[in-house]
Amino acid sequence: MYRVIGTAKSRAFRVLWMLEELGQKFEHIPANPRSEGVAQFNPAGKVPVLIDDGTPITDSTAILTYLADRHGGLTHPAGTMDRARQDSLTQFLLDEFDAALWLAARHSFILPEKLRLSAIKNTLRWEFEASQKTLVHRMAEGPFLMGEKMTVPDIILAHCLDWALIARFPIVEARLSEYLDRMRQRPAYRRAAAG
Repeated sequence: MYRVIGTAKSRAFRVLWMLEELGQKFEHIPANPRSEGVAQFNPAGKVPVLIDDGTPITDSTAILTYLADRHGGLTHPAGTMDRARQDSLTQFLLDEFDAALWLAARHSFILPEKLRLSAIKNTLRWEFEASQKTLVHRMAEGPFLMGEKMTVPDIILAHCLDWALIARFPIVEARLSEYLDRMRQRPAYRRAAAG
């Protein structure tokens, strides 16, 4: 059985949701970043950490990719054009959505107060809005980013959109708001959010 370390209010939510979608059993340990329960598996103190057969795996995207490949779900096969498109979307979301939100969080409450630059958040919001317009042009027709099949980047995007709303980063594209509403209705999403 997998163990997932990290609160559902962190990127660990992505892993919890993925495991729910895949129908895999897991134990959830809702530890905070840099807590004792985390540092023993990840010296950086970051969450999530997935423990599989005693081996820790860190970084939410690495964990999602590992689980998708291992269980043959929410992914396209490695070496295919569809997988290349999937990986391209994943990288775009990490670079343009996750990175902006993470930098804003660092300058809001993570960095020591004397190192925070609150004005940077205005630039990050502007970039986040521009990235939404780009993403909408890359989205396929269908309920998911790539069309009819849910894949790893769907979990990352929905989590980033949730995070954006909490961080007061506006979702300016109606198609993305509709997308998030659909994703929040998924039973696996709801189970992960409740845990």
